[in-house]
Amino acid sequence: MHNQPNWLSSGLAVELVHALFEGVQLPAARRKTLLMQAGIAPRVLEQPQNRLPPAQFARLYRLLVQLFQDETPGFFSRPLRPGTLKFIGLSLLDAPNLQVALHRFAHLFSILQDDARYEIKILDDQVELRWIELRAPQASRELVHQLMLRLIHGLASWLIAEPLPVTEVAYAFAPASSVVFAFYPQVMTYHAPLSRLRLARRHLQAPLRQTKRDLQAFLRRAPADWLDVAMDQDRVVHQVRDYLMRINPAAKVPEVAQKLHKSVRSLTRQLAQEGASFQQLKDQLRRDLAIEQLGRRHLPINQLAEQLGFETSASFYRAFLRWEGCSPRTYRQRLQG
Repeated sequence: MHNQPNWLSSGLAVELVHALFEGVQLPAARRKTLLMQAGIAPRVLEQPQNRLPPAQFARLYRLLVQLFQDETPGFFSRPLRPGTLKFIGLSLLDAPNLQVALHRFAHLFSILQDDARYEIKILDDQVELRWIELRAPQASRELVHQLMLRLIHGLASWLIAEPLPVTEVAYAFAPASSVVFAFYPQVMTYHAPLSRLRLARRHLQAPLRQTKRDLQAFLRRAPADWLDVAMDQDRVVHQVRDYLMRINPAAKVPEVAQKLHKSVRSLTRQLAQEGASFQQLKDQLRRDLAIEQLGRRHLPINQLAEQLGFETSASFYRAFLRWEGCSPRTYRQRLQG
């Protein structure tokens, strides 16, 4: 097992962006322009320990899709033209259950792509979703294997409107810290004959709960929804982060504990058992939200500080300086060139 913190709890590793650019031929100036359009300060990519809000990566991904007219930008020898995933999705919605939908998806993908295919394998009480590489991808192999497994898992979870717990993940490559992004850190192994993930077989009979209207929204946000599949929802870390993100990023421990029907002491203890603290989760989320807002809007910094729950603008400045090594104002100026 490869034991890393889940990047979905602390933002995306910047190496994900470097790997995404590997499959496309772009001059440095054009890359910088795309980064700025996505709200990503190029200097952020210079430090491997930095993290990005998932929304920024999703915007960059969409920009590359538009630029190269390829929904898997630079991954394979044959592009998937914009609209491909929409028509695949439409063909799945009338399936009687998830099992039929997954088999349809795998079949359609094999028609459209020569370099790789999906395979659905039933194993006793498990179902194995396999990524079969037929030709080396043009982009980072680690990136492609991880994102393609994430795609079928995210799509399956979306189709039944339920985050599907993954019991095991294996990758057909050796771990390289610079390009392994730890989508599934608790169940991940390497050096496998092929890349695959396993789910409980019982989920295959689940009915589909999405409509054509839902599909439009899913595609409009892509790849955000299938990248950010909520995992291990029973973990207290995810429950706390979900509350902070959806309800109140400025919430204090007693408020969250009450909403989760726990005592403050119990909540604190359970977070510690999962290797986290309330303040750590709150800081990570507020950092991600701050970076996203500084890149997208011209909201006055004092108002942003208030929205994020800082008592004063000065305390927000100090926190941001600790996170990014510069003030929020300087960070915004860099984004603006």
